[in-house]
Amino acid sequence: MTLQEVANLAKQGEGLHIEFKKKVAHPDKIIKEVIALANTEGGYLLIGVDDDGTVSGQRYVDEDVFLLDKTISESVKPKLFYEKFILPINAKKGVAVFKFEKSPSRPHYFLEEKKRRSFIRVKDRSVQASREVWEILKKQKKEQDVFFQYGEKEDVLMKALKEQESITLKQFAKLAKLPRFAASRILVRMVLANVLEIIPQEGEDLYVLK
Repeated sequence: MTLQEVANLAKQGEGLHIEFKKKVAHPDKIIKEVIALANTEGGYLLIGVDDDGTVSGQRYVDEDVFLLDKTISESVKPKLFYEKFILPINAKKGVAVFKFEKSPSRPHYFLEEKKRRSFIRVKDRSVQASREVWEILKKQKKEQDVFFQYGEKEDVLMKALKEQESITLKQFAKLAKLPRFAASRILVRMVLANVLEIIPQEGEDLYVLK
């Protein structure tokens, strides 16, 4: 990794694969970005880059790297593997790059008040993963074909999605007269079978036809 490569990444702006941070003052607040990148398509966390994409660098960037390394090691489960690069800009400042692949161990998470919290990347944001996203990430690792039979409830769902662009878990459960857990199981199975696509949201996830 070179400074020119960092500048090229920064020019692309924050997005699905790229996140900027000026510094690591509160590493616990950056953990969600780390988890989201590893849980989604992988990407880069750039330390020492301004919000506008200026590679201005950070004083004592090696200390920032140490703090973030320590927090990832202690807080993220299961263990997360990544590459890192520290590049000096001048005698006082440098930038750091954390490179994450799409993790084979996803979903990664951290514990907060005894609850597991996981995140995924949606465009340029890291959003908390719903129970359904969690299940999908976990089951996608097995790389096996998923088959299911269309029943009455699946038929209700498909008809609804032909009349409207998307549907939420709450809407489907009400429409199909199902308890939430049963509606969730159907939606997860249909995403895994590549019939539906899940679009994670800050609130309720959306489901659309593929």
